[in-house]
Parts: sequence; C-alpha cells; structure tokens
Amino acid sequence: MIKFVQKHRNVYLRIFDVIIIVASYYLAEVIIGDRLLLTPEMNRKVINSIILAVIVYEAILHIFKTYKNITRYENGNDYLIYVLACLISCTIMVFFNILNIIDTVDERTNLIASLIIVTTIIGYRVFLRMILTDAHRGREDNSNKRNVLIIGAGEATKILIHTIKNSMNDAYNIVGLIDDNTNKVNYAISGNKILGTRYDIPRICKEKNVEIIFFTISNISNEDRKAILEICQETGCRVRILPGTKELIKNKPIMQSFRNVQIEDLLGRDPIKLDNKNIKKLIENKVVLVTGGGGSIGSELCRQIIKFKPSKLVIVDIYENNLYDIEQELKFNYPKIEIDAIVASVRDKNRLNEIFEEFRPYLVFHAAAHKHVPLMETSPLEAIKNNVFGTYNVVNCADEYKVKRFILISTDKAVNPTNIMGATKRLCELIIQAKNKVSETQYAAVRFGNVLGSNGSVVPLFKKQIANGGPVTVTHKDITRFFMTIPEAVSLVLQAMSYAEGGEIFVLDMGEPVKIYDMAVKLIKLSGLEPGVDIQIKITGLRPGEKLYEELLMSEEGLTETKHDKIHVAKPCDINMTKIKEKLTVLRKLVDTNDNENKDEIKKVIHEVVPTYRELKKEE
Repeated sequence: MIKFVQKHRNVYLRIFDVIIIVASYYLAEVIIGDRLLLTPEMNRKVINSIILAVIVYEAILHIFKTYKNITRYENGNDYLIYVLACLISCTIMVFFNILNIIDTVDERTNLIASLIIVTTIIGYRVFLRMILTDAHRGREDNSNKRNVLIIGAGEATKILIHTIKNSMNDAYNIVGLIDDNTNKVNYAISGNKILGTRYDIPRICKEKNVEIIFFTISNISNEDRKAILEICQETGCRVRILPGTKELIKNKPIMQSFRNVQIEDLLGRDPIKLDNKNIKKLIENKVVLVTGGGGSIGSELCRQIIKFKPSKLVIVDIYENNLYDIEQELKFNYPKIEIDAIVASVRDKNRLNEIFEEFRPYLVFHAAAHKHVPLMETSPLEAIKNNVFGTYNVVNCADEYKVKRFILISTDKAVNPTNIMGATKRLCELIIQAKNKVSETQYAAVRFGNVLGSNGSVVPLFKKQIANGGPVTVTHKDITRFFMTIPEAVSLVLQAMSYAEGGEIFVLDMGEPVKIYDMAVKLIKLSGLEPGVDIQIKITGLRPGEKLYEELLMSEEGLTETKHDKIHVAKPCDINMTKIKEKLTVLRKLVDTNDNENKDEIKKVIHEVVPTYRELKKEE
C-alpha cells in the first residue's frame, strides 16, 4: 500500500490541490460577502471561477514541475516556486475578470483566494515533509551513525548541515556547533545548537561521544586556526578541515572539499605577501629555465613561475617520470603557454650547451641537486659530481649565453656543514659568488631549511610509518629543524629573485625551529591514534653527518634586511674564480679516482676546499 501511494503521490497531491482551490474560492467569497449562504448569482460566479482557477492553477503548477518534487526533500527554494506559481495564476485570474470574458468573482475575491491557496498548499506540504522525515528517521539504524561536532557558525556550516540532513543523515548525527562568538552561544542554525566556544570542545567531545570534528571556519588567522586545531587534536577525534577558499564550496559538493588536517595547519604561519609586480616584470614574456624541475621544489617553482606568463618555460630533469608529471599538469592548466620538458643531466656540459643554445633563457633557477644527507655520506663522490660540478656547468652556461639572472636553491645545511651534502652546497654558494664578480649575469643563492612534504623529508616518511602501524622513527628526541611549506618557500625564492643584484645569499626567515619528536606526536594524533599506545615512537640515534639543530647563517656572516620581512641577505665572502678553480681542480682529481670507499680522504679534501666543514664525531 505504501509503495502504491509513493508511486502515485503526484495524483494525490493534485487531488489535494484541487480541493484546496475549490474550498479557497468559496471561503474567499464568504469572507468578502460576510455570510455563509451565497446567492444563486454569486454561486454561479464562484463555480465559474473555480472551474477556471482549477485549470489555471493546475496548469501553472504543472509547468513549474512542482509535482516532480519529492516532498521529503523540498526546501525553501521549492516553496518560493509555489509562491511564484500562485502569483502568476492569480494574475491570470484577475486578467480574465478584467476582460469580462467569463462571469467570475471580482479581484478582491481572487486575491484572498490566492493567499489561502498558496498558504495551504505550502503548509500541508511542509506538514507532510515533517511527518515523512520523522518516519524516515524512525526507520534509521542510529547505532551506525557517527557523532559530529562542527566548528564554525557561518555560511559554510549552514551548507554542511543542509548536506548532512538531506543526503547523509544516515551516516552522521550532528551533536552541535562551536563558535568563539559568545553572543551566538545557545542560539541555533537549522535546529543545531551552538554549544560553546573553543574551550568547550574537549568537554563536549567527551559528553557527546564525538567521533568526527568538521572545521568550517575560513575567515580566521593562522594563529587561531592552529590553536583551535591543537585543542581538537587533544580530543582524539578525527578532524576534517575546510580549506579557506570559498571557491571550493561553490565549485563542488562541500563534503568533497574537506580534507584531513595536515601538519602545515599546525605551524600557524601567516600567509606570505609578495610584490607580484616586480616578479611579473622579470618573468612575463621571458624564457625561464628550471633545472631539477621535476623535484618537489623544482616542480613548485614551475607552478608559480608559469602564473606570471613567461613566453616559454623550459623544465630540465634527469628523472623522466617526475618531469612528465609536471609537464602534463602545467600543459593542462596553462594550455596557451609553451612548455618544453627536457630529459638531461646537469653533469653533461655538452647537453646543457645544446639546451642553452636552443632556448636562450632569460632567467635560470637551479634546483637540481642531490639533497639526501645519509645517502650522500655513503656516496660522497656522487654529491660532488652532481652538486658541485653540475652547478658549475649550469653557472658557466648561464654566463656564456648571457642569462640575465641565475638563482641557486641552497640549504641551511650549507652553514657550518657537518655532512658532505651540506659542504657541496656551500661550495655551490661560493661558486656563484665568485662567478658574479666576472660575469654580466647576476648570480644569487636562496638558502632555507626543510620544506614540508618534499622528497626525502620526515613528514612523508612518518605518514608511511603510521599507515604501516609504526613504529615512527626519530633519530633523537631533542633534534630540531626549521620548517616551511613548499609553496611558501618557493614564493620567497621568487621574491628574492626580484631583489637580486648579484652576489647575494638570501636567507629566508623560517620561523621558530620545530622538534621532530613533537612533529611525530602531532602526526600520530592527527591520524586519530594515540602515541605510545596505538603507534610507538622509536629513537634510532643520529645518522652520519646529522646535526641536532641546523643554522641558517654562518657565524662570520652579517645579516642585512631587505624590503621583505622574511628575506635577509648574508654578507658575501671574499672569494674569486681563481680560488674556485683551484678548489675544483682538487675535487676533480678526487672524482677521477672514483673511490667512494676512501671516505676519510674525501672528507679531508672537502675540508680543504670548504674550511667551515667539520665531521661530526659519534659522541656529538
């Protein structure tokens, strides 16, 4: 019987609507005439009006497809359509009365009847919706629902509540909302009460057995976002966050816009403000070349450079898979900009000459390098070949082919290096400073610390270890590192590039150092697990060449400010190309021996060419 009624519900709705139209016109005439019994003349007019009204109202309601609606899912927009349909129908009825084609009731009766019709039609549909919704809820298995707490009481929260109630009500049970505006507390949005502020989150999660927290606030400072997320983290609930971009809500369903909280959200760093005008002036309609363009830093450089509309972007990398990925991504997003992806090694001087000869780049960003500290300790000659001589090759090509500006991507590990990788990067800095003195090309380096999510960084490693059930390995409980997001670091690289006049080593403000152990704890908690209970943290001991902390500035270097508060300039060292060539001759002999096993000799030579390098003893 229920299925039969559901199948033919539009027939029943039409019957109800016709009864309402008939009753409304009789009632309207009774109200106007102030009597229950109508005269034969009035009866005739009312009957004529009813016949015409049934035809008009039903036709308009049909045209607006109101009988195609599923009553349980109707909302405010649907009810507005009912109002519009009745308004149009009333206008038509008044029009017939004015033309006097058919002897019908007057305008006042039509207006009153229309008000009764629209009120009654919407009213009984709302009533049916409430009954059907309650009946549906009564059939639901509430035991499978997950209790949800929503942080925020704005437009995104309203959309989220509507989505859950209309299409995901069998999966989620909203226990309430949180908002820091105390004036909103105890008020409700769509029937969901605002239970308190951020400080009430732990209590509410415990009392209401909350499993998932949806964070919907977009207009919030990074510092406040970090503080609230850290409170959420302590509850043990899974946290889903809506990125602070309104377009995401507009362009796709809101539930698809939510993502898991990432470690970047807990850094609390303010957004980078750039002088895009100067950056654009240097890049727009110019040929730009990026080495190591398939890597984590290099690919982000390409993503940000292409936004400034270069005439051509040349991406060079030895690893074809990453190179192919970034090429396809950029061609899809920027089909009008010419992109050339070239498989080549910076070690191959002849190949580099061919590339520079063909494309004649205006700007060069040199990101190609071996960066993994322990692996380079094992294979030090590879670090020298790739980092030192690879950089030397690109530097010389930039000079020979009159590149306007050359930017080296350096690292904090180049400061008082204790490992081969850091020492080779320090030598790269010396190379570009020396070359800058004898070349028309402006050479500069940008030095920064670890970037979150880059290839070889701890965050992807920790995530894999957590996914595998642990343990999460940390080399030392007190080890600290400077961290920055990849987009943030690359944005500052582009800004530093616009400031370069030649010979500078730009040092990025990385904020406060972060304990790796604390980061491991946060990542475990972000996964909804408990450190030491669900996932163990294992201390493995410092690896070869690894410091407890990193420095961004050498002790003998001064530091001056730039126009940007997060970019500083280190005092250039006094070195010339003659000294550099002497150092490279020594290293070339070392490489020619091809003896990676004689690490003591290699380290001795490295110390000769990079005096600030010192090998860490095991007790350190």
